[in-house]
This record gives sequence, structure tokens and C-alpha cells, in this order.
Amino acid sequence: MAREILVLQPNGKTGRRVVSRLMAHDVSVRGASRASTPPFDWGEPDTWPATVAGADAAFVVYHPDIAYPGAADRIVSFVDLARRNGVDRLVLLSGRGEHEAEKCEKILRESGADWTIVRSAWFTQNFSEGFLVDAVRGGVVALPAGDVAEPFVDVDDIADVVVAALTDDRHIGRLYEVTGPRLLTFADTVREIGEATGREITYVPVTRDRYRTDAVARGVPPARVDLLIGLFTETLDGRNAQLADGVPEALGRSPRDFGDVVRATAPTGVWEPV
Repeated sequence: MAREILVLQPNGKTGRRVVSRLMAHDVSVRGASRASTPPFDWGEPDTWPATVAGADAAFVVYHPDIAYPGAADRIVSFVDLARRNGVDRLVLLSGRGEHEAEKCEKILRESGADWTIVRSAWFTQNFSEGFLVDAVRGGVVALPAGDVAEPFVDVDDIADVVVAALTDDRHIGRLYEVTGPRLLTFADTVREIGEATGREITYVPVTRDRYRTDAVARGVPPARVDLLIGLFTETLDGRNAQLADGVPEALGRSPRDFGDVVRATAPTGVWEPV
């Protein structure tokens, strides 16, 4: 058992769940972000040494996304610093079918650390806590995703796998590819959210150019839009339209279904029109 666990991006969808679970296990945990003391910023390497000092293990989450160009350059520098400062266990949140993410995974494997890689499908919670929530509230989800199917995974399942990897030696040297139990198109997901909320919500497939134009018009910075489009292009081409067994392999149970998450989320009112 590690004496102190460092969690990067502790206010994110995965990070905050990992922190709460570790605290419930009575594990010493420290979150690091731009708002923490000391602060941590992936773009400011000078903030890293104070962050890793005293930690024995770390949950590594790259912001804004591990698929973005340049992530591997930052990860290799951070991992090297962490190892030199006594961080022996590293758990990386990775993504399926992403070239840059695979480079980051290789860095972890070759680091000499006790590593675990959690390679994730698209988050179910992107619809309720992420960039799609406003579109759902507005009744129209427009994406350059066509009719590609994706095995959306519950972030609570991801957090459970991460906590197991941070606290149990049985997970050292394992790569867990975590998905939900079903393949769904974006049209399927929107329909199920509509059924759970009693609302009419429509999925509209659009071209990448149309998505970019509309997003910039809504005030999304063009650079961020281009990064999102790159992510859509890379991961939503059908390469990830298959299920994986990471959750049952790590936890000995089935992953939570998209529909179960949606039905539990709907009563919170998060998808009520604004």
C-alpha cells in the first residue's frame, strides 16, 4: 500500500471520483491542479517538482486530453521526474485507438515503475458532466460522428479500476481496456436519454467543417475546436466499435450499462432545458 497517492486533475470527471474512493479507503491522497497548493500545470514544468515531492504513487491524467499532439513529450518528462523523486507506482488514464496515447503507454511501460494502464472508451458522463451536456439540454446533439458505434463506459467503473490499480499489487503490469457492455451509436445514446427524460432529443450528424463553424459561433476557441475534431476523426472511424473486458478483468464484475447510468442521472435534472 502506498503511503501517499498523488492524483492529477482531481476535479475532473475521473479524478474527483478516484479521490473520494481513496479517502473512503482511508488512504492518504493529494490532488494536484492549477488551483491546488502547490499548483500543478501540465504546461508549466516548473510546477511539477513540488507536486511529486513525498508521493509514492500517482494517478496520471493528462489535460486537456492524452490524444492531443505533444502529450507524450510532457508525459515522458513528468514520468522521469516522478521516478527520480521516488514515485514507484504509476497508473495512467489512456484512450482507445489513439496514436499519441499509445506513445504515452509505451513511456509508462519502459519507466521502471510499477505501472498500470487504464485504456478507456468514450465516457458516458460526457453527456451529463462534459462537453455534450449543453447540447442535450438544447435538444439537438450535432457531431461529426456519423453512425459509428462506441462502447460508452461509466466513469464510476473507470474510477473503481484506477483505485484497485493504485492500492492492490495484483494490478501491476496490467493494461485494462475498459468499455461498457454494449455498442451504441450517438443516435442510440440520444434516444435513450430522451426516453429517460421524457423529452425529444435529436442527434444530427454533421460534417467536420459544419461542426467547426457552429462551435466557433457558440464561442468555443478555434484551437480547442480543431483539437476536438482531431479526436473525433481519430477515434470515431469504427476502430473502437468493439467491446473489451477490462472492467471484469480488474474488478470481477460486469461494467455498468449506458442505459442504467442514464436512468439514474435523469432524476437529477441535469438535462432539463435551460
